[in-house]
Amino acid sequence: MFNIRVYGILINEQKQVLVSDEYIRGNYYTKFCGGGLEKGEGTIDCLKREFMEEMNLPVEVTAHLYTTDFYQQSAFNPDHQIISIYYIVKPLAPIAVALRTKIFDFDEAQLEVYNKSGETETFRFIDWDDFSEASVTLPIDKIVAKTIKEQL
Repeated sequence: MFNIRVYGILINEQKQVLVSDEYIRGNYYTKFCGGGLEKGEGTIDCLKREFMEEMNLPVEVTAHLYTTDFYQQSAFNPDHQIISIYYIVKPLAPIAVALRTKIFDFDEAQLEVYNKSGETETFRFIDWDDFSEASVTLPIDKIVAKTIKEQL
């Protein structure tokens, strides 16, 4: 079974990279913004939907950056193979959600979401000079982080 994931790389004018800090199924992850492709949805529509759902942020997809070119087993379901597609995006409105400066800095409302669903997330920018493969958790994200630093 394939699990297709679509992520957006947003780099602001200060050359900072947007990431999502998440607590999912008892583990902490820092990853790029995005999520799972739904049936009947194209990858770009998926990414636009994910940014609206997670950040209430309309985005424009400006370029394709990377698609997984190796086997990656899902961390959550060993029967699934992950295929991840990464695009460069730019915001079409100011970012209105609270942005954090520290990793996994969840506020009370986010902790309430966690108490109801077992998952929560928050967002922050990482300065370009501090951004690297070590900034993100997931194996494919690490490859993309390296690609970003080399190509952008």
